[in-house]
Amino acid sequence: MKINNLVLQTITKVIVFLILLYAVDLFFAGHYTPGGGFIGGLMASGAIVLLLIAYDIKLVKKIFPVNFIYVTAIGLLISTLTGMIAVFSNKPFLTHFFNKHVHLPLLGETSLHTAALFDLGVFLVVVGVTMTIIQTIGEDD
Repeated sequence: MKINNLVLQTITKVIVFLILLYAVDLFFAGHYTPGGGFIGGLMASGAIVLLLIAYDIKLVKKIFPVNFIYVTAIGLLISTLTGMIAVFSNKPFLTHFFNKHVHLPLLGETSLHTAALFDLGVFLVVVGVTMTIIQTIGEDD
């Protein structure tokens, strides 16, 4: 069933951008305040689901031309390799290393370290799994 609601589609164009921006903010805030890769990934998935509701799966596949199963696999690989960096350095698994402070536009001062790489992997896994489930449920053959 295709929903043709002009108001929903117009508002979605703005809201999706704001939700994705907030997801990135939550991702970077997660090291010092509540947030991180998991909740950031859920917010990003929520934005994509809003696109699915307002438009259809064909448009979402056109905007995000990726197989979300591969996104999940890449996220798992990033998270695993981040944990293994410490093991290769004779440290306990998931011991984080470098800590560099950078200024990001719109987000302000944040620090980047190996925990941020791990969170990136978690973010990709959550987006990949969530979108794979939603697309599988929403497919009509």
